Amino acid sequence: MRRLFFSLCLLPLVTTVQAEPMHGIAMHGEPALSSGYTHFPYVKPDVTKGGRVNYGVVGTFDALNPFVLKGMRTTARGVWDPEFGNLLYEPLMTRSADEPFTLYGLLAETVEWDADRTYVQFNINPQAKWSDGKSVTPEDVIFTFELLRDKGRPPFNGRLSAVSKMEKVGEHGVKFTFNEKANRETPLIFASATPILPKHAIDPDTFDQGGLAIPVGSGPYKIKELRPGEKVTWVRDTEYWGKDLPSKIGFDNYDEITVTYFLQEATLFEAFKKGEIDIYPDGDSNHWQRAYDFPAAQNGDVVKEAFKPGLPSGMLGFVFNTRRPIFADVKVREAINTAFDFEWLNKTLYGGAFTRTQSYWQNSALGAYGNAADDKELALLGPAKDKLSPEILAGTYSQSATDGSGGDRKALGKAVKLFGEAGYKIQSGKMLDASGKPLAFEVMTQNEGQEKMALAFQRTLKLIGVDMAIRTVDDAQYQARSNSFDYDMIIKSYTSSLSPGAEQVNRWGSESKDAQGSFNYAGVADPDIDRMMEALLQAREPEDFQAAVRAYDRLLVAGHYVVPLYHIGEQWVARWKHIGRPETAPLYGYQRPTWFDARVQ
Repeated sequence: MRRLFFSLCLLPLVTTVQAEPMHGIAMHGEPALSSGYTHFPYVKPDVTKGGRVNYGVVGTFDALNPFVLKGMRTTARGVWDPEFGNLLYEPLMTRSADEPFTLYGLLAETVEWDADRTYVQFNINPQAKWSDGKSVTPEDVIFTFELLRDKGRPPFNGRLSAVSKMEKVGEHGVKFTFNEKANRETPLIFASATPILPKHAIDPDTFDQGGLAIPVGSGPYKIKELRPGEKVTWVRDTEYWGKDLPSKIGFDNYDEITVTYFLQEATLFEAFKKGEIDIYPDGDSNHWQRAYDFPAAQNGDVVKEAFKPGLPSGMLGFVFNTRRPIFADVKVREAINTAFDFEWLNKTLYGGAFTRTQSYWQNSALGAYGNAADDKELALLGPAKDKLSPEILAGTYSQSATDGSGGDRKALGKAVKLFGEAGYKIQSGKMLDASGKPLAFEVMTQNEGQEKMALAFQRTLKLIGVDMAIRTVDDAQYQARSNSFDYDMIIKSYTSSLSPGAEQVNRWGSESKDAQGSFNYAGVADPDIDRMMEALLQAREPEDFQAAVRAYDRLLVAGHYVVPLYHIGEQWVARWKHIGRPETAPLYGYQRPTWFDARVQ
């Protein structure tokens, strides 16, 4: 009793300690860079700014607002864009690509929080300005969160549900006090994954209507030219307020950035070969090995480079829409997965270049594959461990392998047996359910590469009486049907970081299952998966975090929500030699916003 009384007496003293303003915040541990840092370690700090770069993408655009459903996947690139850079809108803090999940000051000069992260306070940099010269204020931050709550798309519209109080503090501070829905990652999501919008330049009544009116932003570029569906040209703002911040040194190096849109990948590559596009990221092994026989690549004007980031594998695969009754049974999903002949696909289409993906965090300490569940993980799983096979718990489970012949009888026999356990049987060459209805579904694809993979899968399934149709649609239809979950099966890629967090809820959480525009393509709603996500979000110590992610990984694999394809251990990118880059690449791989025009150096 005396010990309890002593602890209770200490509690108010601990919770009322005034937090010190900090230059950065890390999900786990401390920021690697001290408050006196001058630049990120993976930039060229003395770079000469100038010149231009031409990017190319496949698709189209008809909007400048990626934060609403109407413009979610049809917004011009660069507005809010981790790949090309957040050219127009900025977050409160920016992420270092050389640490798992650490943020440093941007619009917010400093940040404050308590040990339990029950609140976070962002102190706006007094120098922060909008492109029209007006100051960025705490009122802009409050306006942004309220506007996105009322008019935004997932996940932006749900962020304030974790807040019990949002208030201005002093002249430059904004404080968020959290409720029970928040977790330890919530302050970092507010800081880095939410754009700050100008209150004075946005009409809330028309915010969700899309359109191409040129917005006011705080970022380093302005829109110079806009040709809807074809091209957007950005020009560097010479009055950009943040150009001398340590977190921006070595970034935003071009005077002009042009993004050109193409209908097909092949047309984009032809433009790259001609020098109309400067940088070409390549994800096709055959293409990477065989397509660079044109003169500029042979004489050294085009440079091919492979980067090896320190990241987990992620997951690329055929995704089941479990909202469809035919895919509600995990046995049916497992049977279809088992029938997939990856070895034949890899040999025939890709020259054996790829490794099949076995789990979502493969090639890292966070992954379940190759790592047995320890006592901490088993305790987290609780009764959920009973629905996991001994192989998954032991970390030895792997996807069904074949002899690569394209018709492995052993693998197909295993698939037929699983179908039988789900109530199906083959009759007159068709896979029929108990009522005599054939098993048939459609996979939606968006380009030639996906179509080739689907054709290989279709061929194998046909051998056991499963009818898989293929529908390749244009970009606009693909995006609309993806947003509304209007498909049986789709091919998607899920990136994995060393700090998975709140983004997982939007991919696999029960609350995102029916939220239009969410990334829960599989339609997952599993209380055990929700529990593991909550555990990884609340973990304070690295070992607790690792146990939670591994348990989560096992549940995703056991659910057979995806037919896994392959991962590439490298990032492949070709560039014209006049595009330079820093000498080193960070943990997350090459960063295009740090590259530059070597002709002006």
